[in-house]
Amino acid sequence: MKNKTKKYSNNFIHNIIEEDFKKNKCVLLHTRFPPEPNGYLHIGHAKSICLNFELAKLYNGFCNLRFDDTNPIKENVKYVKAIKNDIKWLGYQWNKKIYYTSEYFSKLYKFAKELIKKNLAYVDQLTKEQIREYRGTLITSGKNSPYRNRSIKENLRLFKEMKKGYFNEGEACLRAKIDMSSPYIIMRDPVLYRIIFSQHHQTKNQWCIYPMYDFAHCISDSIEGITHSFCTLEFQDNKCLYNWILKNISVTNHPKQYEFARLNLKYSILSKRKISTLIEKKIINNWDDPRIQTISGLRRKGYTPSSIRKFCEKIGITKQNNLIEFSMLEYCIRNELNEEAIRTMAVLEPIKLYLYNIDDQYQETFVVPNHPKRPELGTHEIIFTNTIYIEKQDFKETYDQNYKRLKIGEEIRLRYAYIIKAEKIEKDKNGNITQIICFCDLNTLGKKPINKKNPAVIHWISKNNSFASEFRLYDKLFNIDNPEQEKNFLSFLNPNSIVIKHGFIEKKISEKIQKKIKSFKIQQTNLFFQFERIGYFCIDLIDSKKNKLIFNRTVSLRDKWKIKKEKNN
Repeated sequence: MKNKTKKYSNNFIHNIIEEDFKKNKCVLLHTRFPPEPNGYLHIGHAKSICLNFELAKLYNGFCNLRFDDTNPIKENVKYVKAIKNDIKWLGYQWNKKIYYTSEYFSKLYKFAKELIKKNLAYVDQLTKEQIREYRGTLITSGKNSPYRNRSIKENLRLFKEMKKGYFNEGEACLRAKIDMSSPYIIMRDPVLYRIIFSQHHQTKNQWCIYPMYDFAHCISDSIEGITHSFCTLEFQDNKCLYNWILKNISVTNHPKQYEFARLNLKYSILSKRKISTLIEKKIINNWDDPRIQTISGLRRKGYTPSSIRKFCEKIGITKQNNLIEFSMLEYCIRNELNEEAIRTMAVLEPIKLYLYNIDDQYQETFVVPNHPKRPELGTHEIIFTNTIYIEKQDFKETYDQNYKRLKIGEEIRLRYAYIIKAEKIEKDKNGNITQIICFCDLNTLGKKPINKKNPAVIHWISKNNSFASEFRLYDKLFNIDNPEQEKNFLSFLNPNSIVIKHGFIEKKISEKIQKKIKSFKIQQTNLFFQFERIGYFCIDLIDSKKNKLIFNRTVSLRDKWKIKKEKNN
């Protein structure tokens, strides 16, 4: 084995592959990622993508991208495009061409007829409800369909008539003839083909019968020469059917299926059906809403491919289902942005300060670092004048001895600039503060106060250096740990999952963004900022325009949930 790295070489699947190589079961590792194009990929899919592509890379093998497109009712070519885009964005390239299960429809049809000829499949005309009833339960055996003992000749004729469209949807289906008393319900004569009169995004109206996932999946693996088929634990019982089908048709390649725990992430919904519900009810805007953990949503929120890959590496591959802390995902991006993000100042809820002892025409320029620990990232200029904006929460009108920011009669330092002292406030007729009148000590630039403790530092933006912008502060969409398991999951929505603020960023930074925003959108790259004392932000590449910049908060400076726990303790 060449190019062995630690990333995906310390889990049970890696050990299985190592044993298979020792036994010469395969000479070249060949994996696949087989999404159904009925929605966007999410962070759970990212775990599977990383596993399959990284293992192929580790063993100098191949990983196929194959669309499991067997249900034209739910599928759409827009999902095909989105999935391809997400995989490339994550940094992976599939083997050769893109594969589709629909490419094998003719072969699958022949294999179905082969099972009929071996008296291992039959055309059933029970309704869906009757099939479910006849199947039995976990504690009671199923019973045979009255159509189970049709002759091979009759089944071939009926199956051909199904293909020609002689039956309506739901009037007939093809079932495997296995064992209605099997302890595995999946083996109680599972449906192999059903009738669907709907145009397919690849084959158009060529077919009106479509194979079920369990029938098509294993055969597609075999046709493509897949050596190891990895899936999540909910398909563990399906392995029996996977092996049964391959054993009873004329294929020589028999891939091995291995299961691992799916990703369950706190405060998150990963079910595509439930995400669709959120979209239909207009709770979220679309599949790329930054409040959900689709790859597109995470990208729009400001997550990077490397942070998602790092997260998938950290959670590992196990056989034990568990609920992953959301803070681990945030840790991965926060760690990265702490090293990469440009530092600048933004004011999200502005309140105006007037420095009365500075002339209206006075303007001073300060050169400040883009990153305190990375001089190679350069510098930028900020402008200081007598009218500036600070955060509303950085001023308190009423006296509070525990409040360490700006208040009447107290001093505060402006970041990179001078110490100021608030002396009075002005209000409008409704009692709202219009501006705070302050004295600015022009002898304190870069100097400590004499015989005083260093005052707290707040950020600010000069009115002359401000550019109006929108800020979207995203939080968890749900306020319980595991909304996925709740039947009425919509009852647990966080009403503050998005808060929109209108404030200012530095004008010189905005000019830099506006010059590049078109190329950012085309290349799906972004600029990342740490707005000092606020959090990490990126540009919303969907809604931003040249003269209207919108920033999404990727993550706070610290884990807010951890801070809440610390306060409660």
